[in-house]
Amino acid sequence: MRNEQLLDGREIHIRPISPGDGDALVRFHQGLSDETTRLRFFVLHPELACTEVVYFTHVDHHDREALLALVADDIVGVGRYDRIPRTSDAEVAFVVADGWQGIGIGTHLLEHLVCRATVEGVTRFLADTLAENYRMRGLFRDSGLLTESVARAEIVHVVLDLRLEPALLHGRV
Repeated sequence: MRNEQLLDGREIHIRPISPGDGDALVRFHQGLSDETTRLRFFVLHPELACTEVVYFTHVDHHDREALLALVADDIVGVGRYDRIPRTSDAEVAFVVADGWQGIGIGTHLLEHLVCRATVEGVTRFLADTLAENYRMRGLFRDSGLLTESVARAEIVHVVLDLRLEPALLHGRV
């Protein structure tokens, strides 16, 4: 795909995941803190099962997409969507390595996912996030997309409308 500059001046490369990324994905996941995995999976999740590695790395790039943010050959972030069957909605999720959070990786992944999804006919992203996950909620709120949020106990359900021009996303797509 392409290189993107982060808020601190460093660059990342964003590209689609491939089946050959399994070992790198396992290393990435092992490097995440308990807190980061809990915010992503809603439970402590220290290791990826072999079936998860296969599921996460084998996507069709149409109804299921996953993008990697890379520095050299190291994964520093992953963004993905999974279309809900027979709809134009897709669930979206992100995880960024602890030392790389808060400097724009999630924003760049979201921008690229929106572009990919709209080409594939996805019109809305849906996400459930923990209410305490302020960075993820801020990413959605500041995306430039029409966003609706409904809080249910400790979970916030977010709907992002992708039907606006992708160029509205921070004016940079």
